Amino acid sequence: MGMPTLFQIEPLPPPALIGIAKLAASGRTLEAKRKVQYRDLPTRRWITRCSAERMPFAWTINPYRGCEFGCKYCYARYTHEFMELHGIDDFETEIYAKHWHAPNFAAELRRIDPAETIAIGTATDPYQPAERRYELTRKMLAVFAQERGRRIHLITKSDLITRDIDLFEKIALHNRISLTITITTTDAALARLLEPMAPRPELRLRAIKRLAGAGLTVSVNADPVLPMITDSEVNLDRVAAAAARAGAVGFHGGLLFLKPCAQRVFFPFLEKEFPKLVKRYHARYAKGAYLKGEYPGLIQDRVRAIRKRYGLENNTRAWDADQPPPDEQLSLY
Repeated sequence: MGMPTLFQIEPLPPPALIGIAKLAASGRTLEAKRKVQYRDLPTRRWITRCSAERMPFAWTINPYRGCEFGCKYCYARYTHEFMELHGIDDFETEIYAKHWHAPNFAAELRRIDPAETIAIGTATDPYQPAERRYELTRKMLAVFAQERGRRIHLITKSDLITRDIDLFEKIALHNRISLTITITTTDAALARLLEPMAPRPELRLRAIKRLAGAGLTVSVNADPVLPMITDSEVNLDRVAAAAARAGAVGFHGGLLFLKPCAQRVFFPFLEKEFPKLVKRYHARYAKGAYLKGEYPGLIQDRVRAIRKRYGLENNTRAWDADQPPPDEQLSLY
């Protein structure tokens, strides 16, 4: 009598992809570098209604998904999870360039009330390295240059923003546009640790000077303010002083928040670069992504005092600079 037959259980097929994950999977590879792949992302819509009611803008635009700057604190890493990309480095190595179609973008824009503010770069940087190749941000700005009565805000960490001064000037003739450049520290070595692929603080300050020299409204954003790393009076004062010298008219800063997707990257980074702070960070963020208690108020008071010290109190963003921003506004970094 032969041995009993062993039935081989076939593995279940992976779940079918839907929504943005399905679109991402269908995108073709545009170009590959040593560590980064650029992919085309079929796009149903470019302009997205902001889901957080307390945000100071109604609509958001992010020309790219993923960001090559690889900032260790970046909250937006969760957006890659929507595409079923869960690798710890996927956010900065799998970059998606949204498929551009100017008539469709203009049609979307026509459906939006000009009185509602549109914020560009709320999740991924519109001037990251991919922009040099695909110029999606510039193409989008060219459409805005034909508009009238719009309220537009753009935020970036890149000096590439100066490439588009000509378009900003055209937009400003008939619309309200404000620009923000994020600078968390003027310490170049520390900035390189925190924001490995972003332009040096010095280059960002030069960009502010050029933008301000062109008559554009520019502010500096110190978000995120990192506890025990960039939260000191000295660090924030140096950022504000440099911003004022460069011609900025506004200064803002909000505390770091750490959702699980950011903790996966940030806590190992701390263990490597700031091991003495690991326990304190775990203790502070054990109860949630946002810090509570006296400390957030202390930082807001510090930022407000520094802002006043250098006369950086202009309302250059879409909200009142005299009011401390709600927690959700921290997503602008």
